Amino acid sequence: MKIPTTLKHKPVIVCENYGNVDGRYAYKSDAKGLSLGLAQWNDRGKVDISAKVWRYTGEKWSRQSEEMPLHRVLDLAILVCRGKLHFQEAYQYEKLYDTENPVIDRVGLQGDAMTVAVCTDNEKINEDIALFRQVLSNDDEILGERLHTLARILKEMGY
Repeated sequence: MKIPTTLKHKPVIVCENYGNVDGRYAYKSDAKGLSLGLAQWNDRGKVDISAKVWRYTGEKWSRQSEEMPLHRVLDLAILVCRGKLHFQEAYQYEKLYDTENPVIDRVGLQGDAMTVAVCTDNEKINEDIALFRQVLSNDDEILGERLHTLARILKEMGY
């Protein structure tokens, strides 16, 4: 399915078969494409690039399509990696996290740090964290494949 090029987000680099590789939703996903392009919020004299997930309802392109600045895409990838790393050692804690110190890490970015923590404000955190861990385990092959690919590409890029 072709990603629209007449809307405010202007695609430059595209993956038009994303629905076939969307993790456990592969071949039945409403996320039909991914693109990197000129952001829809660009104003005269100000140009940003963004990533967009294109959703299709079966009849039209959905308003639930998401567009994010590239740094946020990478910040989400950092959060996923740091969260996954936490769960490799979470078995050490009775409740899968240190209840006295729910901060998992502080990841330095731009002179400050992204605080990665267990959400103790969630009143059902003990149940939810166990479910989260189970889903991470169930999806280990899907996530692992993508993380290995990302690591290989980052290495090729010199990172």
